[in-house]
Amino acid sequence: MSDHEAHCDELVADCRLRAAIDLFAHTWDPVVLAALRSRPHRRRELRVAIGGISDKVLTETLHRLLANGLVDRRAYAAAPPRVDYSLTDLGESLVDGPMQAFGRWILEHGDELLDAQERAAPRTQPTPG
Repeated sequence: MSDHEAHCDELVADCRLRAAIDLFAHTWDPVVLAALRSRPHRRRELRVAIGGISDKVLTETLHRLLANGLVDRRAYAAAPPRVDYSLTDLGESLVDGPMQAFGRWILEHGDELLDAQERAAPRTQPTPG
């Protein structure tokens, strides 16, 4: 058993796998990472590129991604002030590795997943009237 496996068996809640999976527990984290894949963006550009994300949620997401070392924030001394967000090397490795593999899996198995969810959904009974 490797040191990593021993650590996960001992402290499952602190396992590195859980820490990595937590990155996908927040709906907008992978979306923001994907939006930053092509190039650095300013906040306004991110909101436009993503669509449907509130300013508050974008702020929370960027803070979380910054704290996890996946995104870098670069402020420029300019008038008006300018801040760009970009992927770090760690963020790029996540986007180009596991996220890309997950995307391939979804393309291959997404219909099966949706079919299974539909079969498992509770059937609504018509109300007698």
